[in-house]
Amino acid sequence: MIEYISTNCLAIWSPGPLELVVILIVAVLLFGRRLPEIARGLGKSMTEFKKGLHEAEETKDEFVNDVKKMGDDIAKETKEAAGLDEDKKS
Repeated sequence: MIEYISTNCLAIWSPGPLELVVILIVAVLLFGRRLPEIARGLGKSMTEFKKGLHEAEETKDEFVNDVKKMGDDIAKETKEAAGLDEDKKS
């Protein structure tokens, strides 16, 4: 029971302002001059990740449109084969 409570508390814990300041100070002490370089690399990585997400979304949309078009084509061909095509009756 105690283990469940402690893991539950850890899952909802978030650092407060004082903890963030301490983390920032430790980061500056550890990385010092390299911190801007690390931040720049992180920014580039985030930009590339967003581009990848956008490309994946576009690919998904194209795939969905292709599947819908295929379904419409199959329905049309099926109606034509069954003699139910309204365009040819007119």
